[in-house]
Amino acid sequence: MARKLRRTKPCDGQRVRLRVQDGRRELRVDGSFASSFTPGQVATGSVWDALAAALLALPAARRRRPPWPDGRVRVLLLGLGGGSVARLLRALSPRAVLLGVERDPDVLRLARSAFDLDALDVSVVTGDAVAFLARTRRRFDVIIEDCFIGAEAQLRKPPGIPEPAFSFATARLLPGGVLASNTIDESDEIARALGAHFRRVLQISLAGYDNRILLARNGALDARVLRQRVAAQPLFAATLPLMSFRTLAARARCVQRRPLIMRYRHPNPRALP
Repeated sequence: MARKLRRTKPCDGQRVRLRVQDGRRELRVDGSFASSFTPGQVATGSVWDALAAALLALPAARRRRPPWPDGRVRVLLLGLGGGSVARLLRALSPRAVLLGVERDPDVLRLARSAFDLDALDVSVVTGDAVAFLARTRRRFDVIIEDCFIGAEAQLRKPPGIPEPAFSFATARLLPGGVLASNTIDESDEIARALGAHFRRVLQISLAGYDNRILLARNGALDARVLRQRVAAQPLFAATLPLMSFRTLAARARCVQRRPLIMRYRHPNPRALP
């Protein structure tokens, strides 16, 4: 989700809808800005580009030679939406294995009909993100969390995020992997939660948006270095001037530890697929 500093007008009551403006397609969910797609373009010039930069937080050697038999990097997208992040990831890493989790079937229907989701070669799971993390045994190089509920002015994380979701996610990352989270009003809380699991936390902000993208990794993670990697990718040319990178201070407790595994009970079990 993205929230602009200058808010849009409330929606007309249709919960999931398509808005088209100057050739750009916007996915709106409960009035909030959930995805963006301009046919013929990969980058959005917005928050989702910063989320995709999580892939570049992996060292170049790791991206070129992932520790998998097929040599393909694995990325998990929690809150797939219309596929804005997936589109840029696919362009950055054409052979990547992308898995997206989206709880709303109406969002997926619109993503397929208006956002060309099926062209991105993303495996899609319909269901709750935290419940998926609790039950999966798959491992990933990068996990990107972009889950929100509520209308635009009251956007918030759903139950289970940050915990136990981040504990589950930490267990699903390969050593040296990256966990990214899209935050708005809960940025400080999410940063503290990430700091409990990872040695380094980095923040990306975008001019004109309330969002703060937080990246975390047990390993090298430096704002200056990541900015250089983003600048080296032509796909980010339009977005880079809007982006600010900051390495957050490491906390004394930010040491690598064995992930805490706990049982998770979904708040609405009947909603699970």
